[in-house]
Amino acid sequence: MRTILKQLFVKYCIFFFAIIFSQNFVAQRLTATDTSEKSVRRYQNVINNNKQLVRFIEYSFTQRGIPKHMRNLAIIESNLDKSQISAAGASGIWQFMIGHANDYGLTESNRADMYKSTKAVTNSLINLYNKYKNWVTVVAAYNCGEGNVNKAMQRAGSKNYTDFNSFLPVETQNHVQKYLNACYATGELNAVLQDYYKTSFKVKETTSKPTVDVKKFKENTLKNRAKIDLLETTINGAYRLDVILKYLKVERIQFLKWNPEMEKNLIQKGETILVLPRNLMDIFTINKYKILTESLKK
Repeated sequence: MRTILKQLFVKYCIFFFAIIFSQNFVAQRLTATDTSEKSVRRYQNVINNNKQLVRFIEYSFTQRGIPKHMRNLAIIESNLDKSQISAAGASGIWQFMIGHANDYGLTESNRADMYKSTKAVTNSLINLYNKYKNWVTVVAAYNCGEGNVNKAMQRAGSKNYTDFNSFLPVETQNHVQKYLNACYATGELNAVLQDYYKTSFKVKETTSKPTVDVKKFKENTLKNRAKIDLLETTINGAYRLDVILKYLKVERIQFLKWNPEMEKNLIQKGETILVLPRNLMDIFTINKYKILTESLKK
């Protein structure tokens, strides 16, 4: 009798852990969960009813190296309805919160401007992709913020979305799933998954070097000259060089001596370190919002 009970116990344990393993395996697999004809038709109808806006979004994205499928983020955010306002106060087709909008030069009212908000979101998405290296995590960070994503990564001990997603808000997990469903409907799910799996599960990550070595710059360019107190700050791709120069009233050649890779970084990375003497940094800081607003109009 004891032997039979022991055998039953062992079989039960094997069955129990098999179920747990199976559930975890399924949970870790990225895929569309709603492939019904109704779901596919719903996403496709939103695109077909807003063809002009979709073309503008796709053109703006491809010009900056963002894949067309990221247009689906606006679909799950607002169904491309510029008058959409969330319970939390997010507005427009990209559902910008006021603070996020201000970071990219959008006024509160401009969040509903389809063209200005799309230009702003382009810079935001590039910044997020440069940090997380795949569009799935970008969608998560866009929804719940970089802080929540970084905390989830720390708790999971991994930077792979399939490892840390259970530590994210349920709303964000559902948001990412909606995005995968939308990409299935537009025939782009494989592209999303290829991008994710080619950048995930890396043992080592390369450490990016700072854009400007301020110490080396001082040593090489300020020899035999009065010492200049240089300061630095980080700016995103919403800023335009010509507008910065206009407000600082400094020659382009001199400015690029302080920031030799600025234009390249703003285009390719979506952000850069801005290095200026203290007096010019004060001017930049005072006029920062004006520079952002004018840059966005270009």
